Amino acid sequence: MSANAKVIEMTNMVSEDGQGLMYEENLLWEKERSDHPGVDLPEPEGAALRIGVEARDADIGLPQVSEPQALRHFVKMSTWNYSIDHGFFPLGSCTMKHNPRLNEKLARLPGFAHIHPLQPASTVQGAFKVMHELQHWLAELTGLPGVCLSPAAGAHGELAGMMTIKRAHEHKGDTSRKIILAPDSSHGTNPATAVMCGFEVRAIPTKLDGRVTVDSFKEALYATCDKGSDIAGMMVTNPNTCGLFERDIVELADLLHKAGGYFYCDGANFNALVGKVRPGDFGVDVMHINLHKTFSTPHGGGGPGSGPICCTEELAQFMPVPTVIEEGGEFRLETEEDRPKTLGRLKGFHGQFGMHVRALAYMMSHGADGLKQVSEDAVLNANYILSQLKNDYHVPYEGPCMHECLITDKHQKEAGVTTLDLAKALCEHGYHPMTVYFPLVIPGTMLIEPTETESKDSIDRFISVMKGFAADVKAGDTEKFHGFPQSTPRRRLDEVKAARNPVLRWS
Repeated sequence: MSANAKVIEMTNMVSEDGQGLMYEENLLWEKERSDHPGVDLPEPEGAALRIGVEARDADIGLPQVSEPQALRHFVKMSTWNYSIDHGFFPLGSCTMKHNPRLNEKLARLPGFAHIHPLQPASTVQGAFKVMHELQHWLAELTGLPGVCLSPAAGAHGELAGMMTIKRAHEHKGDTSRKIILAPDSSHGTNPATAVMCGFEVRAIPTKLDGRVTVDSFKEALYATCDKGSDIAGMMVTNPNTCGLFERDIVELADLLHKAGGYFYCDGANFNALVGKVRPGDFGVDVMHINLHKTFSTPHGGGGPGSGPICCTEELAQFMPVPTVIEEGGEFRLETEEDRPKTLGRLKGFHGQFGMHVRALAYMMSHGADGLKQVSEDAVLNANYILSQLKNDYHVPYEGPCMHECLITDKHQKEAGVTTLDLAKALCEHGYHPMTVYFPLVIPGTMLIEPTETESKDSIDRFISVMKGFAADVKAGDTEKFHGFPQSTPRRRLDEVKAARNPVLRWS
């Protein structure tokens, strides 16, 4: 029995993860029973067509199935959407963490779930108070007093933050600042957002230690002007996408501010700092916060997301409206008349209110000490995985990590097994793979984020499977990795053929 076979046997004995999901489900058209439709109504006679177009000549094309068939079909498919409720979800830089059911219960209270954004302010005072309270605690946790809850996702928050910076420069008449500095390890949305706002992006190389050094920052800052007067700002994630804290961040912020630029912090990894460090204290001017990553609101499926921004007092006058303000014990939404320098309204209505309820519930159920422990446990879990796998996989950066750890396939690739092979092998073992081939600064990366919500037992099972892979590769048992997964509903694709000759229509 191979080393990995023993791991599989042990894992299946003690784990709920087991093998890949075994469901298979035909398309609804393949179930069709023309004599057994879900609805059986007589053909209407003498009814005028009221949709403004000619009547169909052919059938509508929908499958004719019964109600139970339709229900079972979609319920079965819903179980294929792997989620944090199915098992361990180690996506680095995405933070797939448990959503406490308490949060869900509170978001479904009638006074929250059954209101409408166009109701009179007097009828939604409780909802406004929730938003006002959330604004307060986000300001406290970040050290940035201006808070706007409008953005509907992290990337939308980035857009709001960069639009705020642009508005500030325009108000000062400083329109010659066109350059945004961003590390080469940035989330892809950073340079995309900067370009959308009309800026040019200058990359800062992170070089050998995965961090922005003072020397590389100065080189980028003064590349075209010895005073940096063409620099509008920088976009830096801290901790960064290599899972490392930017040690020189205070000095970098000071250099940027001296040159007249603003520090936008991508707050995607704030879950590693919450309750421990306030970004405003290391020089951040504006940042977004992914409520799903740091404060446990639902993530994925296209929304609803929420990416509030937090700003310094200087920038708060330029950020989008509305925020919730309190006057004489009453709450209301501010307008552009309240804050005439604002860049205006970012979206319809006032943000994803259900996410605001969930995030505030999470904060209040944890308290200050609990939020501090959240970040401590996230960092502890990631470092535990790193310590257990560092002798089996290549670790590109020395020292401890923050809330996510980075390994590569360097050792396994020498034997013909790549990061993609390892990811597919995890699928075979019933695990969702970690983030692969990101960040792009080194080849074959695997970015693992266990989050604070995983138990040691759960993490140990994942570690044992990863160690088993490394042992099999070392023993020369490599060919099987090119065929994984075998027990999932869909096998491994010929990705080159799929890209060159995609089949886009069922027939």
